Amino acid sequence: MLILFKLLGSLALLMFGMKSMSEALQKMAGPQLRHVLGAMTTNRFTGMLTGMLVTASVQSSTATTVMTVSFVNAGLLTLAQAISVIMGANIGTTLTAWIMSAGMSFDITSAIYPAFFIGIILIYLKRYRYIGDFLFGLSFLLLGLGTLRMTGTEMHLGENQTLLDFFASFDPNSFLTTLVFLVLGGILTFCVQSSAAVMAITMILCSSGALPIYQGIALVMGENIGTTVTSNLAALSANTQARRAALAHMFFNVFGVIWILFVFRPFIDMVCGWVGYDVTMDKQAVEASVFLANAAKLSFVLAAFHTTFNVANTLILIWFIPQIEKLVCAVIKPKKVDEEEDFRLHFITAGFMRTPELSVLEAQKEIQSFSNRMQRMFGMVRELLTLSSSATNKKDNKAGDFNKLYTRIEKYEGISDNMELEIAKYLDSVSNAHLSDDTKAKIRAMLREISELESIGDACYNMARTISRKYNGKEDHFVEKQYDHLHQMMELTDQSLTQMNRLMGGRKESFDVNRTFNIEHEINNYRNQLKSQNITDINNHQYTYAVGTIYMDIINECEKLGDYVVNVVEARMGTRQKEV
Repeated sequence: MLILFKLLGSLALLMFGMKSMSEALQKMAGPQLRHVLGAMTTNRFTGMLTGMLVTASVQSSTATTVMTVSFVNAGLLTLAQAISVIMGANIGTTLTAWIMSAGMSFDITSAIYPAFFIGIILIYLKRYRYIGDFLFGLSFLLLGLGTLRMTGTEMHLGENQTLLDFFASFDPNSFLTTLVFLVLGGILTFCVQSSAAVMAITMILCSSGALPIYQGIALVMGENIGTTVTSNLAALSANTQARRAALAHMFFNVFGVIWILFVFRPFIDMVCGWVGYDVTMDKQAVEASVFLANAAKLSFVLAAFHTTFNVANTLILIWFIPQIEKLVCAVIKPKKVDEEEDFRLHFITAGFMRTPELSVLEAQKEIQSFSNRMQRMFGMVRELLTLSSSATNKKDNKAGDFNKLYTRIEKYEGISDNMELEIAKYLDSVSNAHLSDDTKAKIRAMLREISELESIGDACYNMARTISRKYNGKEDHFVEKQYDHLHQMMELTDQSLTQMNRLMGGRKESFDVNRTFNIEHEINNYRNQLKSQNITDINNHQYTYAVGTIYMDIINECEKLGDYVVNVVEARMGTRQKEV
């Protein structure tokens, strides 16, 4: 029982170390990697190399896939380029297998403790804490591997007759046996949600001599499919492009497994020859030390197979990326919904995004969508005002159009409330993870942005209600001069919203924030001018006090909306709130 708990505990340590190391690397290089990914994917080959390098850097193919899908959603990458990056990610993730094979083959536990000591010093130095986090993660990973190796030796798996009889019950020359272990590897990976853990178990079983190499490699092939099943299930609730990317990932691995099955033994024998492993060695025919020395090479055989398989598969499929793109697009068609009336989040997919540092990009895209939606809502308010003015002529039957548009604005107000709550909930869940200071600051800015955007929605709705009250009430209609002033004020407000959306959709380094402040000053000055003129016009009996009040309510809401726009811009630029 104690040995069993040591086995489970060392696996848990390995998985935790892998997760910690990956997150630390992302904290150190997340933003830079996003820029590299956007700049280097000019064609399928550079895309593949970029995916390979980024995945090897952050030790997470999931992180690379998340970034790739983000750029597809942003229109910075085509789906074809994304597929090439995902192919590269499959090669990059094989570095993990080499780290594990080294940990299985050599006693590296003595080198771990100095790494822990250096790591804790760096963590307390604050400035280098992410390097310290990385050292801790790597040390935990290697400690887990070392403990797993020692536990496997203590269990004497190669001498456990029950275990040997179990594996011997499968005909090594049967194609059915290969399929059984293939499915078993996929199921195990899906259950434990970690291909690294299943790879470690496979290495232990093979290195001890308990599991024949052919069945062990069948397990590794199953792991490749098991990881894609997880991402496809997670992507079911995601947007269309995320589901297509996940399906392309699955197609890549399934296709590779299918063609490998046709050349299964010759391919494995070739890899074994490269590593120097003797496939034909019989345990009974040689000394135990010779057999164990040969078996010790099996961890390198598994790592070499994993790399060779993915490289060969990429070299075959990289020429057929356009066809793969057409296939996934034909299988997964976009949902036919009215985007304007649908308040479901389009870019945030909580189940699919499992890398907090990189999920910030998804939130930024969702906030950009939120911002564009608010400008569309304001455009409806302008149209509502136009309808109300054209309906002053009783012969014009505009009541149906007016009510329909007002109902849409009401729906948009509900959408803005929902979007604020859903994005805030997502950002809250992301902020529970261990994040860099830079990412924490970005999340705080985003929370302020969505709050101000929701206030823009409220201002638009307040204007619509005021226009509706005047339209359906007994008050006189606005005079022509008032309509002209309202349209001019709304034009200034719309310019302010346009500037805001230009910032939300671009890079803040190239944005001229003074343009936004200038428009806001124009809005404030124009509001003050109209406020004075309104009092004069009422005193001159050009219109009633009630009409003047409604008129100024709309003008004031435009001015408030301009203030909210400035707050959004300041939050995105990272500047202090201005007094306006």
